[in-house]
Amino acid sequence: MNTKNYFTPTKRYKTLIYATHSIYRLINSTFSLKDFLTRLTRLISQIFDASSCSILILGQARDTLAFKCSIVEGKKYIIDKKTKILGTIEKRIVNHVSAVKKDNLLGMPLICEDIIGLVVIKRKIHDLPFDKFDQSMLASLLEQASIGIKNLQLYEEQQRIILGSIKSLVTLLDTRIPQEYTHSPYFSRLVMAIGHQMHLDEKQIETLKYAALLHDAGKIEIPLEILTKRTKLTWRERQIIRRHPVKSAQILRPLQVIRPVIPIILHHHERYNGTGYPSKLKKEQIPLGARIMAVADAFEAMVYGRPYRERINIEAAIQEIRKKSGTQFDPKVVEAFLRVVKKIKTKKYLTR
Repeated sequence: MNTKNYFTPTKRYKTLIYATHSIYRLINSTFSLKDFLTRLTRLISQIFDASSCSILILGQARDTLAFKCSIVEGKKYIIDKKTKILGTIEKRIVNHVSAVKKDNLLGMPLICEDIIGLVVIKRKIHDLPFDKFDQSMLASLLEQASIGIKNLQLYEEQQRIILGSIKSLVTLLDTRIPQEYTHSPYFSRLVMAIGHQMHLDEKQIETLKYAALLHDAGKIEIPLEILTKRTKLTWRERQIIRRHPVKSAQILRPLQVIRPVIPIILHHHERYNGTGYPSKLKKEQIPLGARIMAVADAFEAMVYGRPYRERINIEAAIQEIRKKSGTQFDPKVVEAFLRVVKKIKTKKYLTR
């Protein structure tokens, strides 16, 4: 029999203290529920020297799962969609809201007022089976973890409500301006397509998506007569318009869940040569997402026009983007844009 899981009582209590502090630090350093559950799964697996560990979060109905994360022999597996609970052990834990301990398997419910999920850990057949101390230690850790999970669930729900309010604000803004002067439904797709072309990861693409949706939120504070003015803007009116990236950032900054979006929104009117606004950043000082947004934003502004500027055709807009590569725009972003724009169904832009 493998005795690598054998600890003296002193070592076991030291392990419990270490584990408790580790989960406490995890709770206080993580704002994403998915990230927290993934890291918690790996931590529990390590603490109990388990060959596999699964954390399952229940959906609104007790017979469904909203999320599942498993660490099996060091490899991570995630199911981030609604699924049925299929396992007999899992069903038993949920139905009876009680622990299951059977040789090298230990499963326990996650409880915060009511059951919110469960944890199942396993060891290999030749390893020591779980004992009462293991069960007691896991119960202690899950009591702490359950509070963290519930708080993150409430936090993310609050963030969704606030984000929904901001989306409504952006929709309200769009209703104040004639449709021909708002962004097209394809704007966020164009921004994301450039990001994909530049091989950004999924988290960066998601950030770009939010930035594309929310980057003009600050325009809600710009007087309607300026937004819809059809003659040349005065110096003062241009300065008011130029304040909208800062206003957008101020509106969105309280939202922790979309904090990576803020630099993109704040700096999407910077220019590659340092003559943009609000901070006159240049080259790599400008966040990559903002450099991507700048190209997409300029393209749509030319294709759809603005109240004070006539629209131009798509080919002319593309040539203008190419012409300003290295001055207004990042050459690498322009290259990605030119590859993407070949795939754009231009009729969509022309028939809006």
